[in-house]
Amino acid sequence: MAGLEKLLTEQTNPASASFDTLDAAGILRIMNAEDHKVADAVAREIPSIARAVDAIVGAFERGGRLFYIGAGTSGRLGVLDASECPPTFNVPPDLVQGIIAGGEAALSQATETTEDDPAMGAHDLESHGFTANDVLVGIAASGRTPYVLGAVASARSKGAVTVGISCTPDSELTRAVEIAISPLVGPEVVAGSTRMKAGTAQKLVLNMLTTAAFVRLGYVYGNLMVNVQPKNEKLRDRARRIVAQAADVSVERAGEALAEAGGSVRVAIVMVKGKVGREEAERRLAAANGRVSKALNG
Repeated sequence: MAGLEKLLTEQTNPASASFDTLDAAGILRIMNAEDHKVADAVAREIPSIARAVDAIVGAFERGGRLFYIGAGTSGRLGVLDASECPPTFNVPPDLVQGIIAGGEAALSQATETTEDDPAMGAHDLESHGFTANDVLVGIAASGRTPYVLGAVASARSKGAVTVGISCTPDSELTRAVEIAISPLVGPEVVAGSTRMKAGTAQKLVLNMLTTAAFVRLGYVYGNLMVNVQPKNEKLRDRARRIVAQAADVSVERAGEALAEAGGSVRVAIVMVKGKVGREEAERRLAAANGRVSKALNG
């Protein structure tokens, strides 16, 4: 295992060499300039990210799930993205799962020692019922976290698809997974503080993985969240506005269509735009695997 001092994420950044002598605005300008590099670093990885999205979509279609695993900042980001999927796309809470070294307590308090144990990474993955049908995304800015590498080895032994997100070139994680995503953001403005540019890059990639996967699966029509379930007044209002915009009708007509559709936004849109009844709209959506565009064009 390479020494930490050789890692890109541990190098000192010349742009912030005089950080401690600057006023607040000077510090922020340097931080902002460095943050501008993050999006470009992620953009260079889009081909690999797209491969990962395709693998995740395939797993979901086979009844599999998506797991994130990481330690520290990387683990917290994985848990965050997983926790946002149910309210955004109305998917089951176990479809996307985040595992962090040290468990739930590590979300608010650092537990550094747990990240050094590869066996614990494998154990935690196993305890969540990980199978060959699932996809594992290991997240480690350094690309060398033993906890993550142990989980990846376990997943590969089952024949599951493995993805790695790291911010170091030719990292151990990159070599251990099938699909490597390596946004190289360069040294941090505070040397080694990978919660900064590396963390931002990881968050952008995670946003891409789940959002693109659920768009591909028909949970979005245009750019509207058509899988929202109107369970309270705020969501009922959102559902009416979504149907109104998607079908180009008044909010009042959208509300009527939603009632006729049993509260299903997708069914209501197909009913109104396709000028069909509920039963036919449901049939078309079933034939289109829930994709509104396909149901309307089929």
